Amino acid sequence: MTWLQTHWIALSLLAGYGVLLVRHALEGRRETEGRADYYVGGRGMGGIVLGLSFFATYSSTNSFVGFAGQAYTYGAPWLLLAGAVVLFSLSAWLWIAPRLRAFTGAVDSVTLADYIGFRFESPSARMLAAVIVIFASFLYMIAVFKGIGNLLQVFLDIPYVGAIAFTYVVVMLYTMVGGFISVVKTDAVQGVFMFFAGIMLFWGTLDAAGGLEALETLRASAPTANLFRWDAAMPFPVLIGIIVAGTLKFVVDPRQLSRFYALADRRAVRRGLVVSTGAFLIVYTLLLPIGLLAHSVVGSGLAESDLVVPTLLGDAGILPTLPAAFILVALLAAAMSSLDSVLLVMASTWERDVVSKFRQVGEEKVVRETRRWVAIFATITALLALRPLGSIVTLTAFSGSLYAACFFPVVVFGLTWRRGTSAGATASLLAGVLVLLAWEYLPFGGAVHEVFPAMAASSLIYAAFAVTAPPVAAAERLETRLAG
Repeated sequence: MTWLQTHWIALSLLAGYGVLLVRHALEGRRETEGRADYYVGGRGMGGIVLGLSFFATYSSTNSFVGFAGQAYTYGAPWLLLAGAVVLFSLSAWLWIAPRLRAFTGAVDSVTLADYIGFRFESPSARMLAAVIVIFASFLYMIAVFKGIGNLLQVFLDIPYVGAIAFTYVVVMLYTMVGGFISVVKTDAVQGVFMFFAGIMLFWGTLDAAGGLEALETLRASAPTANLFRWDAAMPFPVLIGIIVAGTLKFVVDPRQLSRFYALADRRAVRRGLVVSTGAFLIVYTLLLPIGLLAHSVVGSGLAESDLVVPTLLGDAGILPTLPAAFILVALLAAAMSSLDSVLLVMASTWERDVVSKFRQVGEEKVVRETRRWVAIFATITALLALRPLGSIVTLTAFSGSLYAACFFPVVVFGLTWRRGTSAGATASLLAGVLVLLAWEYLPFGGAVHEVFPAMAASSLIYAAFAVTAPPVAAAERLETRLAG
């Protein structure tokens, strides 16, 4: 009874949020008639809802717990992440969205892996891309589960295992039932929650720290002065690599790119650009200083930066009960907005690009089988999250590095350059994986983050194959489609 009396506000908000999830899941199921509806919303959705979904999908607990607290150990240079988020989001909407929507609509592509297969006329590149997507998705989902597990454990005083189990059941069920339509509608609401939660979390922390003057006090204090150096936690080029790995995914991450597949028209692209870029600019400018300000609020004794935000929310002296409960629900929404998208990407990629190579089934069964894979992948990831392999930022950065190293050439060059071959696409994917994994073992590997040499290797190999052979027919079809 005491536990209920303490947490009744948060539980009431969670119950209301649960009703919303049920509604969107049922709406999604009702509006889903085939594979294209379940995977990409029938390619007819508006820019405002997809812009909010694009923002919400990226802004998971990795952002509100991991990124927001990371300046606690990485220092002031971590604030550069805000500029990178805005830059790469804007780039994705300007250059990737219209081209990807045109090409994938023309060839009936519904996953990143089958885009690669169609664009380069390469079954081998398609299969390799599918394997990379699924592996990287596992890492990212573990990070999201860890973030929400830590948050619910501290704020609601429940076991970490219970927090993981609760999140797993809810996300699995509404993603299975409603598919892409349910996911995007829910993401749009979650995006609004997160927007206000970011503002509330910043102002609450700033007020508890004593205002912006707290930053100057920290800079002048010997124990924390190092946080304001360019090499506060690591060599600056390594930090830039982590930032790039975490933000370049805007143009290469399947869960972000899937929003572009669903855009109705060019007008929707323009609206999505304005909505998502504005949300990123405001929210991340406010989120990222929280880790620094936390030194003035909770001291410098936390074991890891992933505990900064849970600690702030769990202290009634920092945030009153109602705002803290609202932020908790928003952060749970943040976690779910990423988990549902990644789950759908994993399940659709596995069914569409791996399983379907060995058997052909009708539209209705494809949707049914994809729902089954959603449940399987959610179960596996939840179990892995019970003993996570690293911190939130570490797992997120490696997942982002894998996407950037492997998919940058085939997505960006593939959409903007007529050149490109089947062999080049496959070799480029392999080079990205191998260099990324091997770089840290080289004598000079610690001086530069592995994402840069891995991207350079995959891009050079793509270009080397591209200039030695004529473009495939799919490249000409893309140009024709864009011209029309």
